[in-house]
Amino acid sequence: MSSTPRLRSLNIDNINPHVKEAKYAVRGELATRAEKYRARLAKGYPPSPPEETLPFDKVIAANIGNPQQLDQKPITFFRQVLSILEYPGLLENEEALKSAFGYKDDVITRAKWLLKEVRSVGAYSVSQGVPGIRESVAKFIERRDGYPADPAQVFLSAGASSGVNTLMHIICSKPETGILVPIPQYPLYTATLSLLNARCVPYYLDEGKAWSTDMGAIKDALKKAKSEGTDVRAIVVINPGNPTGASLAAEDVRSVLEFAAEEKLVVLGDEVYQTNVFKGKFNSFKKGLRDLQKEVPGKFDNIELASLHSISKGMVGECGHRGGYFELIGFDPEVAAEIVKYVSISLCAPVTGQCLVEMMVNPPQEGEASYPLYKQEYDGIFHGLQERATALYKAFSQMEGVRCEEPQGSMYLFPTITIPKKGIEQGKKEGRSPDEFYASRLLDATGVCVVPGSGFGQKPGTLHFRTTFLAPGTEWVGRITQFHGKFMNEFRD
Repeated sequence: MSSTPRLRSLNIDNINPHVKEAKYAVRGELATRAEKYRARLAKGYPPSPPEETLPFDKVIAANIGNPQQLDQKPITFFRQVLSILEYPGLLENEEALKSAFGYKDDVITRAKWLLKEVRSVGAYSVSQGVPGIRESVAKFIERRDGYPADPAQVFLSAGASSGVNTLMHIICSKPETGILVPIPQYPLYTATLSLLNARCVPYYLDEGKAWSTDMGAIKDALKKAKSEGTDVRAIVVINPGNPTGASLAAEDVRSVLEFAAEEKLVVLGDEVYQTNVFKGKFNSFKKGLRDLQKEVPGKFDNIELASLHSISKGMVGECGHRGGYFELIGFDPEVAAEIVKYVSISLCAPVTGQCLVEMMVNPPQEGEASYPLYKQEYDGIFHGLQERATALYKAFSQMEGVRCEEPQGSMYLFPTITIPKKGIEQGKKEGRSPDEFYASRLLDATGVCVVPGSGFGQKPGTLHFRTTFLAPGTEWVGRITQFHGKFMNEFRD
C-alpha cells in the first residue's frame, strides 16, 4: 500500500484496478521516451549544455500506424471537401474556389450533398450515424463483396477502436466471459478485456505459414478455456494482420466462419487494413459468410458477424479525424437495439469523421474532375508503402539472427530476432525482457522507436519487434541495420 498521506480522494491504490491492469505497449514507455527525445531535438541540434548530444538528429516513430505524422499527405479531394464543410461560407464564391484554389466541380457538389445530409459538422448527428452516409457505406460493401448490405445494420463510429469497444461492452456480460484473440495481436483487444474484467483466450497464429490462422491452435485454445470455466463468446480475427502484416486466404476465412457456426461464436472481423494488401487480395468475412450461406442454405444463417473498417489506415490515413464503421450481420434485433442504445450514450461519432468515411467509401470515380489527381495521390501512397516495406524486408533478411516474413499487407513487419545470451543477461540486469532491451537500445542509439513483440504477445521462447514502414525514405532502415550489427558484436557469446 502507498505510504503517502491521504490528501485527495484518489490515489494509485483506490482507482479502478482494471485500468491499472490494462497495458497498451504501442504508446508505452519507449514511445514516451521517444517523445522526450523529439522535444530535445526541437530545441536545436546539437543541444545546449547541460543536455547531452543525442547520436541522431531525428526521431522515427515506427511504433504506431499514424500515417500523417510520418509525412503521408492527405488526399486533396478529401481535404477540399472538408474545408467547405467546416466553413460553408466558402460556397458564396464558387468561382474563386475554382480559379484561385483549384477546387473542381465534383468537390463542390460533394460538399453541398454532405451539408444537406448533416446540416452542420458542428451539430450532433443521430447516434448510429448520418443516414445518407450509412447508405454510402452499404453501397460500398455491396460493390466490394457482390452481396447487398443494409444501411440499418451499419454503425458509424469514432474509428474502428470505438466500434471494438462498443461490441466488447455488449459481449462481455460477466468476469467469466472470454474472447478468442490472435497472438500476436493489436493490444486494443487485451486492454479492453482487462478494463471489462473479462478473459482473453489467446490463440497463436502460425508464423511458419506466413502468420495465417491455425485452426488446430484455435480449437485447442477454446477447449482449454472451457475446461477452466470460461464462457467463450466470440473470436477476433485481424485481416490483414496487425502486427504481422498477414493477409488471410479465402479458405482461412471460411474455416473461421465454419468454426464459429459450430461453436456459436460471434466473429469480430477487424478489417481496417483492407486496402493495404501487397500480395494476393483482400478477402472479407462478409463475402466469405454470404458465399457459405449460398452454398449451404440454412447452416450458416445464425452466424453473428461484426466487420469493422476505418479512415485511419490505408491510403486515407486520417487518424486524427476519428472515423470508422462496423456492420452487423445476423444479430438478434433486440441485441442490435441495445447496441443502438449503447452508442447513444456517447451521442455520436465526430461528424467530420463520418463525412470522411463517406468519401473513403465513395471516392472520385473515373470520368469525374477530381479523379486524375485522386488516382495519382492514392497510387503514389500505395507504391511508396510497398517500396518501404520491401526495403525493410530486404534489410531484415540480411541481418544476423533476424527472420521476417515477406510483407503481404497492413503497415507493419514483425521480424523474429535472436538475442545473444549476454544480451539477455544484460536486459535482466536492467529489469527488461530481451525484446524490450533490444528495442530500448535501438531507440537510444538511432532514434528509431519500435514496439517489443511482448507488447503484442508471442510464443514462449520467441522474440520479435513490430515496426511500421510509414516513415518516408529508407535512410532510417540503414540506422537499424548498423545498430543491429553493433549490438550483436557487443553481446556476442
